[in-house]
Amino acid sequence: MSERDGVLMREQLAALLAADPPLLRDLPAVEAQLQPHGIDLTVWSVARFASAGQVGEIDEERRLPELEVVEPDRDGWWELEPGPYLVRFTETVTLPPDCMAYARPRSSLLRCGVAVHTAVWDAGYSGQGVALLVVYNPKGFRLRRCARIAQLVLHRLERPVSEGYRGMYQGERG
Repeated sequence: MSERDGVLMREQLAALLAADPPLLRDLPAVEAQLQPHGIDLTVWSVARFASAGQVGEIDEERRLPELEVVEPDRDGWWELEPGPYLVRFTETVTLPPDCMAYARPRSSLLRCGVAVHTAVWDAGYSGQGVALLVVYNPKGFRLRRCARIAQLVLHRLERPVSEGYRGMYQGERG
């Protein structure tokens, strides 16, 4: 394994934040978000699932569920009852062709009985991603807009991909 392979460290992440295009845009608090082995992502919006979804054998059979936006109170707090929510991150990510990523929940959420689930973020993806936030705590959970809820961990690939992500979520925005 070369020094370019593996999980990126704070210094490498800082260099990518300064690149053109930057790895992430719209970070509310860069210094607080930049971690030794990742960058914290913050929550911008929360929605409830309002209908069933569907995934078939081919992309044309995919049907995303309708969503019902959950509005925060005037101070930016959401009072979340137990159950699943779709959250959109504040930051816009632009992954270079030689990096892939995944997001993991911050430990404070786990200690509150809350989980964050995400998929792999492919090299070349650009957009304002989403995650599944599940409140398992039977007493609920309070969450404030721009709270840091997940850490994006980047892996440098052995070599850049010849063709990056081209799926339907490329360029997604909230």
